[in-house]
Amino acid sequence: MTIEKTMNVRAIGPALQLPKRLATAAMAVMLTLSMPAFSSVQAAEPAQTPASLGLPDVPTTRILAIGRLTSKSTPGAIGAMLPQEVRDTVKLYLGGKIEQWYVRKDQASVVFILNMTDVNEARRTLEQLPLGKADLMEFDLIPLGPLSPLAALGGAANR
Repeated sequence: MTIEKTMNVRAIGPALQLPKRLATAAMAVMLTLSMPAFSSVQAAEPAQTPASLGLPDVPTTRILAIGRLTSKSTPGAIGAMLPQEVRDTVKLYLGGKIEQWYVRKDQASVVFILNMTDVNEARRTLEQLPLGKADLMEFDLIPLGPLSPLAALGGAANR
């Protein structure tokens, strides 16, 4: 079966016809989700915040979203939702919400750089994807901002 048949690319609609390379890349990223996830759990160390290090506060400019499969995930359940998951993810990309997307090579997981500044909005957005709605995937969300020490170069005071 070809990727085009699996994804039913024609069903996306004329306004969202995707080049085959983008469709193939999106499918490859999402197919990795059907592989079993193996991860090692590490003891968490207390997080150091920029403020605890005496660094200036900076605004959140992007959000790093690291997806992981839940215990409810099975290859069959994921496979059934994969075509719609890919289409909805591409819509977020085309809408500017997802700036970059990757697959982790050490486990079955996707990583997005979201063009968002609010973690709660990012969580709501990702929970609306089919795998999120079905409680098959969840995301760790990490707010990102400019490098704090760079503010010292311009003489900026702590905010």
